[in-house]
Amino acid sequence: MKIWVDADACPAVVKEILYRAARRTETPLTLVANQMLRVPPSPWIRAVQVPGGFDVADQRIASEVEAGDIVVTADIPLAAQVIAKGATVIDPRGERLTAANIRERLSMRDFMESLRSSGVETGGPRAFSNADRQAFGNQLDSLLAKRR
Repeated sequence: MKIWVDADACPAVVKEILYRAARRTETPLTLVANQMLRVPPSPWIRAVQVPGGFDVADQRIASEVEAGDIVVTADIPLAAQVIAKGATVIDPRGERLTAANIRERLSMRDFMESLRSSGVETGGPRAFSNADRQAFGNQLDSLLAKRR
């Protein structure tokens, strides 16, 4: 099992949680981004820089992920792709995305995108909170414990 992170928009506090978990559980962690990332020295942690461009990091993750891996992303289309390959997905706020709820999330994403493209101001996501950080840590710990 490996952990893959769609790292371009991943909050720094979530990355820190992931670094600690990778070292503690000796689980390979790969952060994929189109910018250079500095990661702590560890045989369990690596950063992969992909060329700039639309969804290049997502495509890299989707092409390399395997059934049983964990993917950390807020990108709903990427989540749908990797769930179809048998991976487990959690978003940076700790919500688990599954085959049972991903279609609803895709529909809502498409609906909101159509509103925005027609000029409706939909606002952005709420600020990342300590509760989000704790929910992510708890969800990650639970998934890692099940895999051991």
